[in-house]
Amino acid sequence: MELTAITPEGVGEIPGAFTASVAAEIITATMQLYRAVGYELPWIGYLAFEDGLCVGSCGFKSAPKENRVEIAYFTFPGHESKGVATRMAGELIRLAFDNEPNVIVAAQTLPERSASTSILTKLGFCFVTALEHPEDGLVWEWQLSNPADSARPMSDQTSWM
Repeated sequence: MELTAITPEGVGEIPGAFTASVAAEIITATMQLYRAVGYELPWIGYLAFEDGLCVGSCGFKSAPKENRVEIAYFTFPGHESKGVATRMAGELIRLAFDNEPNVIVAAQTLPERSASTSILTKLGFCFVTALEHPEDGLVWEWQLSNPADSARPMSDQTSWM
């Protein structure tokens, strides 16, 4: 997997007609995010490429604040259920710990078991809490404190269900 940075000016040409329109929306939204939170490498948005195809997007919602950085990822249609999201999240985790070894990597999901919660538990994230997000409503917060951490399986996490 290769991540291509989305800069404040956007990115170059993206292969694939369908993917290009999806990616263009992501690029525009990411550029708007930079205007709100700033642009600081490596805490930015990326397009993910495999075998010359743009298969998704991922990134950090902002630079770390109070030793916490939040990640997000989106697999483009037609590339789901192929491990793309897991690989994107893994790359973001690697970037985070390579640049700030003690940072807490966080992610938020809808408050239900899903592909995303499976990905996070597979990567070692632990469920932390349910919280009210100002734009998204009720979400689940997940955190990874260091790359060696391993989460309890979701079936063992009965206190939050």
